Amino acid sequence: MRLDKFLCESTELTRSESKRLLKAGSVTVEGIIVKNPACKVSDDSEILLDGAPLNRVGFRYIMLNKPVDTLCSTLSGTEAERYPSVIELLDVIKSDRLRIAGRLDADTTGLVLITDDGQWSHRITSPVKKCSKRYRVELAMPLDHSAIEPFAEGIQLHGEKKPTRPAQLEFISDQEVLLTIHEGKYHQVKRMFAALGNRVTALHREQIGAITLDPELEAGEWRYLTEEEINSI
Repeated sequence: MRLDKFLCESTELTRSESKRLLKAGSVTVEGIIVKNPACKVSDDSEILLDGAPLNRVGFRYIMLNKPVDTLCSTLSGTEAERYPSVIELLDVIKSDRLRIAGRLDADTTGLVLITDDGQWSHRITSPVKKCSKRYRVELAMPLDHSAIEPFAEGIQLHGEKKPTRPAQLEFISDQEVLLTIHEGKYHQVKRMFAALGNRVTALHREQIGAITLDPELEAGEWRYLTEEEINSI
């Protein structure tokens, strides 16, 4: 890789800014000042900028505890003008590369996975992969245990040609349940309960696949995933 490209990959510098710093003698490779932007380097090279070591940004895998009134989006629009994106909660470079794997509504809280690895994200979001998502759901009205069966069989949503895939419903109380789904239709959880004549008053995602929201993370906090968590997807 060219040295000027390496500088751009490991910092927020533009190509022209990188070249100016190289010309000024601010960059060393293996202890030697290098001014040639076309100098070939590798990820194993010891590269310092003003004495600080640099590492090229690779794929990143992040778990975030989404707070209410934030968006799982990087797009502009009316809603984006009202609420900040969850990406703004991350103190990382090259944040514009990151994408949300499995979005939540502005009023929904809980586990959000963020990455710049497109293939890994696809394994979460693709309907073919049937990646499970578990939600804690609070309801406006009591729900009868007989609701377990229609969720397990699949619920026909308004405007959809086919019923939902079988989902698992667990009762915490008559107005609080855990629901595990294996797809990600638009507003799916809310629409499923609406189809049964009930209304979701609070929604919190606890788990995606085998990755469970870290209980140490307060709303708005994040951490990088462990190797085990990354490989579980």
